[in-house]
Amino acid sequence: MAKICVYGAGLVGCYLGGRLLASGCDVGFVGRARMADRLRAHGLTLSHYDGRRWQVAPARVEVSTAADLAAAADLVLVTVKSAATETVAAELAAVLRPGTIVVSFQNGLGNADALRAALPGNIVLAGMVPFNVIERGPGAFHQGSAGILAVQQAPAMRPFVDMFMKAALPLRQYADMLPVQWAKLLLNLNNAINALADLPLKQELSQRAYRRCLGLAQQEALALLKQAGIRPARMTPLPAAWIPSVLGLPDAVFAWLGRAMLQIDPLARSSMSDDLAAGRATEIDWINGEVVRLALSLGQAAPVNALLCQWVHEAERADSRPSWPGEALLASLRGGWARQRG
Repeated sequence: MAKICVYGAGLVGCYLGGRLLASGCDVGFVGRARMADRLRAHGLTLSHYDGRRWQVAPARVEVSTAADLAAAADLVLVTVKSAATETVAAELAAVLRPGTIVVSFQNGLGNADALRAALPGNIVLAGMVPFNVIERGPGAFHQGSAGILAVQQAPAMRPFVDMFMKAALPLRQYADMLPVQWAKLLLNLNNAINALADLPLKQELSQRAYRRCLGLAQQEALALLKQAGIRPARMTPLPAAWIPSVLGLPDAVFAWLGRAMLQIDPLARSSMSDDLAAGRATEIDWINGEVVRLALSLGQAAPVNALLCQWVHEAERADSRPSWPGEALLASLRGGWARQRG
């Protein structure tokens, strides 16, 4: 049986690896000591917002803090935070066999390229996880929203497609992942707004003012993408270009037209919100920061996304957690946008 290694036993890594392990795949995890201890003690409990549950006993969980566990892998799923990509690339370069497939299931746009540069003897593919995962307790990971995994199309992935399907985690394959990554990133622009609001995602997205903040960030990104000749993939029932207008609808109308966006566990928050709560550095530079970098490459500015980057970084350094009311956040973003264009 092919061996799968999840490199980055965090929320997404434990959920994906746990689902594969529960379906009978041979899966090992590499992660930090704190998570390794939890998995050894509690095993894995996986749950889905539709009510499905899976259980893996502690004795079945192979977990290590050392990169050596990846040496025997046929497929490595990299699920670490983007800031750790270069470190992980060096660690994998020291242990992987030639030809091992590596899939970057990470936020941002350039992680697969960074891994590919460090792993010339391996097959490195970009991937995308569209759904939210929360930790409900030691070893308990919950999928709080909908979506289908995406991966760069490659013949080498064919043996693993059936494994993911058996785990009820179908892989949608794309010849070009950049439009897919941008489509996901457009939705992830809400992570910063959710973190600054300090509310569950469903509660935040149910309020028009917060949705208008997201609409401003998306409009800015969409204009830059059009200038760059990049058309985001269709990842939602509505085309990406329509979403900012829908976000601005009154709450009652959005509750009907945008109901797919509200199919979220009531307790789920963005990973960026979780990072602020835990005092960890966020991935803001690999999400809203990507829009700022695109703007700079085009000789333009991205004031809305630049402000969100600034405020999240300020929240990372603050002694107390910010909690922005929706109207105040919207007014500040509009003010920054107006100043830039004035």
